[in-house]
Amino acid sequence: METLEFNVDASANNIRIDRYLADQCPEHSRSYIQKLLKEEQVLVNGRVIKANYKTQSGDYIEFHIPDPEVLDILPENIPLDILYEDDYVLVVNKPKDMVVHPSAGHTSGTLVNAVMAHCGEHLSGINGVLRPGIVHRIDKDTTGALLICKDDVVHRDLAEQLKEHSIKRRYRAVVQGNLKEDEGTVNAPVGRHPTDRKKMAINHKNGKEAITHYKVLERFGQATYIECRLETGRTHQIRVHMASLGHPLLGDYKYGSKKWNDRYKKEWKIKDQVLHAYQLTMPGMKRELENLSEKTFYAKVPETFWKLIKETAWEHGTQEALEVLH
Repeated sequence: METLEFNVDASANNIRIDRYLADQCPEHSRSYIQKLLKEEQVLVNGRVIKANYKTQSGDYIEFHIPDPEVLDILPENIPLDILYEDDYVLVVNKPKDMVVHPSAGHTSGTLVNAVMAHCGEHLSGINGVLRPGIVHRIDKDTTGALLICKDDVVHRDLAEQLKEHSIKRRYRAVVQGNLKEDEGTVNAPVGRHPTDRKKMAINHKNGKEAITHYKVLERFGQATYIECRLETGRTHQIRVHMASLGHPLLGDYKYGSKKWNDRYKKEWKIKDQVLHAYQLTMPGMKRELENLSEKTFYAKVPETFWKLIKETAWEHGTQEALEVLH
């Protein structure tokens, strides 16, 4: 266990203890510091305090940081489609059927296993042993651009920017039916479904703010090809929001009609939701003496997505739509 000691001076008077420690220890996230506060690993003047304690000039702080857990997730030599890499971040195009991080039933073959083999020890540890480097995630059956951090300070910065909606994400999807409007916005809180704990839902009582902007790229009569821009990043946000409009994603058994999805599966070989994280813009930031400029990355739409529109489902798709897709 490591112990850090701090003496509070007048310039840091009346600051919440979790914020003070986050400022003093930028390699640790505020949520991790709050966790250690609950575990009574922070003493002020020899006494255990709560996260809402405010510093006083002259306070003596002992911050006990437990030794890191032994990582029992093994690196695996799984090929990665790398869109960008530098000393601080890695952006990959995640394939379909790959889980982002280990969980019950998925202890190997995950993106984390692959990234650990690629990056070695150069991964941030903010999210613990199961999710090293992971800033955000997408579903197992969703493809596209995913941001991974190699550095704790940059990870913390990007996690805050994600909360502030500074990281911009655009998705491509095909939804059931013909959307009435050419573009629109769904502003409805998303939270756990009140009766089915495996699903999310529009939840005005316990949900969190969720905003999805969508626009039509092409209409195919019985389905619509769209782009979605996220302001927030709730679990299953696009899937829940589009289903709430009566236009669930093609192949989405969780939020769409089983009857229609069985038809898609039989006729067009669609077994999972047709959703792709197409574009990711990482905001600029400062890292020590280096300024990192804003960068935008594009993840090519997977061939199965391309074939769905070009060859299988809608033969009357226009050339303009095919060019936008590819």
